Amino acid sequence: MTDNVEYIQSPLCQQYSDSGQTVDIDIYRTEDSGWILEIVDSGNNSTVWEDPFETDQDALDEALDALKQEGIEAFVGTFE
Repeated sequence: MTDNVEYIQSPLCQQYSDSGQTVDIDIYRTEDSGWILEIVDSGNNSTVWEDPFETDQDALDEALDALKQEGIEAFVGTFE
């Protein structure tokens, strides 16, 4: 038997662009979980934080801080 899990998408999800690159900041949860943060590049490569966040705003703040401190290149896969 398979349980269908419904995800709740945060209204704070957005795109972030810098240095000619763009990533999607995805923030979502299930009814009984914390907020999950995922950054996805245009090649569908993703970086997911292991620990959930209490609020979607906390997740967004973490994403923006990481993108500014580490640079967008840290979240973009290589393309061939």
